[in-house]
Amino acid sequence: MRGVLALDALVTDGNGLAYLAFAGPLGDLLGVGRATLTGLGLLLAGYAIAVGVPAARRQPPRPAVLAVIGLNLGWVVLSLVAVAVWPGLTTAGLVWIPAQAAAVGLFVVLQSTALRRTGR
Repeated sequence: MRGVLALDALVTDGNGLAYLAFAGPLGDLLGVGRATLTGLGLLLAGYAIAVGVPAARRQPPRPAVLAVIGLNLGWVVLSLVAVAVWPGLTTAGLVWIPAQAAAVGLFVVLQSTALRRTGR
């Protein structure tokens, strides 16, 4: 469980920091805008810290893991809704957003499986 949570935190933080560092160019590339990516970058960087806290524990608490799973699932759903309704997404945005949602969905599966295997 710890490894899956740590990987989630690492990937999320990398994504968030990239959004913060390159908000202008990435916003133009994806068709979402600088302000949106800056906000998402801050959100993701903070979320990465929140995921890293239970990952650092010898046995991550079940409520924390369930919260991470639920929030990740929410990210997947909102990403897919965004693709359906966001005006002005570029082709890159139409590819990147579902790809990112799929990666987060994989974390949901891995975290859920690890939680079941721990029996907690």
